[in-house]
This record gives sequence, C-alpha cells and structure tokens, in this order.
Amino acid sequence: MNKILAVAGVVIKELYRRKDFYVLFILTALMTLLLGSINLFNDDRIVRYLKEICLLLIWLSALIIAITTTARQIPFEREQRTIFPLLAKPIARWQVLAGKFAGCWLASGLALLVFYTFFALISASREHTLPAAHYAQALWLHWQLLGVVIALTLLGSVALTTPAANVTIMFILCSGILVLGEHLHKVAARMSEPAGTLLTAAYFLLPHLEFFDVRRLLIHDWPLIEWTYVGAATLYGTAYTTFFLTAACLLFRRKALN
Repeated sequence: MNKILAVAGVVIKELYRRKDFYVLFILTALMTLLLGSINLFNDDRIVRYLKEICLLLIWLSALIIAITTTARQIPFEREQRTIFPLLAKPIARWQVLAGKFAGCWLASGLALLVFYTFFALISASREHTLPAAHYAQALWLHWQLLGVVIALTLLGSVALTTPAANVTIMFILCSGILVLGEHLHKVAARMSEPAGTLLTAAYFLLPHLEFFDVRRLLIHDWPLIEWTYVGAATLYGTAYTTFFLTAACLLFRRKALN
C-alpha cells in the first residue's frame, strides 16, 4: 500500500500543478456568476435553469479532468522513460496501475468537492437553503461514476497507442452512454435480428453511467434517494471499476514497454 499511495501522491501533485483544473473552475465560476446575475422577468424558476447549467458545466469539467489526466499517465511515463526506474524500485506493474488509478480518482474527488461546494454556495445565495444530504448523495454518486470512467480510461491507455485516440474514444463512449444508454433496449426492440440481439447484449454489458446522474435531485429539490439505492449503485460502480482495472493490470503485465 505504501508504494501505491506514493504513486497516487505524485499523480495528485501533478494535477494541481497543471492549469487544467484552474481554467475549468474559473470558466465554470464566471459563467455561473454571469447567469446568476441575470433576473429575467422576476421569475424565481430561473434559479432552476441556473442550477441545471451550472451542474452541466461541472459534469463536463469533471469528465475532462478525469479522462485527460488518466489518459496521459502511462504514455507520459513511457515517453519520459521514467517507467523503467519506477519499476526498478522494485514495484509491480499492478501496483503502478493501482497507484495511478488511486491518484486520478482522489484528485478528481477533490476537484468535485471544490465544484460542488461552489455550486452549493451559489444555490444557497439564491434559494436561502442548503440541503447538505442532497449534495452529499450527488457528490458521492458522481465520484463513483468517475471511478468507472478512470478505470476504463486506464484500460484504454494500456490497450491503445496514443493518448489522443484514448481521450477521443473515451469522450465519445462516455457521452454516448450518458445520453443514449438507457434507450438502447428500446431501440433494440424495433430492430431486426441479429442487430436487435447484439444491441440488447450491449445494453446489458455496458456500464450504465446514467444510474449515477442525479442532477434532477438538486435542480428540482426532490426528496432524498433511499440510501439502499445509493449503496446498490455504489456496488454496481465498484464492480465495473474492479473489472476494468483488473483487465488493465492483466494487459499491462504482458505489454512490452520499449
């Protein structure tokens, strides 16, 4: 664990030395404050649109941070030739990947905490309420989603040749699942065979990232989700994270680094 945490610590320091997080946070903050200063027709419901836009910016920023940070980890080590002294410590390859995952996941969690704290303060200033439990559920489920995305991106960084290809594929895949994932079985029911069966199989095999999307809970002030469902979603995300991370470790063990 000491070796894994040491690698994770380097990843966290790397993220906060780069400008990605600061640029995305400043852009999100400026756009949110600008929209929040507009009071159209004195309609209180405008606050909901403000919250929806702010949460969309937070989700986009979180995906950008998680995917781009993870995608460059292994290729950067290979390009800089630092992977060889790292493995000569000695440290096993699976420990390197586990450390990279832990660092990216913890760094993304810290970024999420900053984003959601800003969002909560802006919302509280307009609505004069602060439902802490709602924010805790949304933050926790969002973090679980990023764990799945980071593990999948690590698998892509081992399997694919370039970080650019990995980033592009992961953005397309994650966006497609979030937008269309819950509708795949409906589309499959209208298709002819064998396309319908293949699409149905894809529906059950793909990680349904939309399960973790509870933005409407915060936008419309809905009641809290039952904690049993939150626990079930956590187990679901952990299962996919473990699967992708294990596959990445097995592939990385057999991959030539030179």
